[in-house]
Amino acid sequence: MNQAVHIDVPEDAGRVIRDEQETPPYRWRGRPAVIGVIALVVVAGIAWKVFAPGGEAVAAPPPPTVAVAHPLLRQVTEWDDYVGRFAPSKTVEVRPRVSGAVTQILFRDGDLVRAGQPLFVVDPRPYRAALAEAQADEASARSALVLARSDYGRVAGLTGDEAVAASEVDQLRAKVRAAEAALAAAQARARTRALDVEFSVVRAPISGRISDRRIDVGNLVAGESAGSATLLTTINALDPIYFNFDASEALFLKAQRDRAQGRAPADVQVRLQDEADYRWKGKLDFTDNGLDPRSGTIRVRASLANPEGFLTPGLFGNMRLAGGGTVPALLVPDAAVQSDQTRKVVLVVAKDGTVASRPVQAGPLVGDLRVIRSGLSRSDTVIVSNFQAAVPGSKVKTKPGTITSQAAAPAAPAPEAPAAAQATFD
Repeated sequence: MNQAVHIDVPEDAGRVIRDEQETPPYRWRGRPAVIGVIALVVVAGIAWKVFAPGGEAVAAPPPPTVAVAHPLLRQVTEWDDYVGRFAPSKTVEVRPRVSGAVTQILFRDGDLVRAGQPLFVVDPRPYRAALAEAQADEASARSALVLARSDYGRVAGLTGDEAVAASEVDQLRAKVRAAEAALAAAQARARTRALDVEFSVVRAPISGRISDRRIDVGNLVAGESAGSATLLTTINALDPIYFNFDASEALFLKAQRDRAQGRAPADVQVRLQDEADYRWKGKLDFTDNGLDPRSGTIRVRASLANPEGFLTPGLFGNMRLAGGGTVPALLVPDAAVQSDQTRKVVLVVAKDGTVASRPVQAGPLVGDLRVIRSGLSRSDTVIVSNFQAAVPGSKVKTKPGTITSQAAAPAAPAPEAPAAAQATFD
């Protein structure tokens, strides 16, 4: 049914309309006011329809659901990570002691050799001839000594008319001493020639892995002096093997205090770039005598057993050093630790379901779990899933979650990456 709309019209509206009809230039002067009043009535009706108390309101979305759990409390061993290189415990340049032509090579390139094992043979014939000559001189000197002693013995015991002058006795005594000195010199020359014959076989001075030969059979080598002697090959001792790395001043101070208190050297564990676990065990055995003033670090060395010679000098390795020992620690999933500008935060849920951002001090990783050194307590309820839906200050629904302790080995950092910290379960 049509409803009439009553509009109050001013009393002079008819006169205005008549004036507009009578005066054509002004016939639209009163019509805009009438149109404006009608538009206001229509808008008011629409607003009353929409916002009337009996109208339907838009429903608010339900709060998101997140999984929550209390931090995991476990005993962990904290480690400090370093990157370094293996180095031989000994290295020797093999050079000949005598000169001559190389006649034999008695090893294969890259072999593991033992101390004293023959490696090269320098032509020994000239040295054997020289030894024979020295031995002949030694025999002649020994005969001369026997004769001198015999002459002196005959006159030394004569008395009375058979006695000889004292000067002759002194001369014979001097001949004996000269003959003894000549024999000693001949014996020394014979020993020298015997050493030359022995040195014609070049032997390994230490046990280890030998490099390739630098001289082939038939080449002449010089051995007169150490500076100009020909380099034949090199040998690196591999058992034990050293692991060199640069450490901070804090590690140096800790090592110094442990040494002052008589504690055993710190244990270290090393893994190679393609290994998942730290299978190589050793101990710190050396710190340099000063810190580098440019970097503030100090060179430190660990010694590791390498009986099979698998580890080779020059290999990169990731080493971890026991830092604070075994301590109780709270752990949360590493994904639950978020970055908020320059600080680390963890989202927690209060009893009324309100999300709060809790600043924490994050420690090392234990597999996929992060050690929380401060900022959380065992009773806190930490969000462990659906982190994107949780906004600090908003409310959420919670469901029970779990934090599992699977200690997987972390990925290997690049050789130039800075040292990091990690931990393992006790």
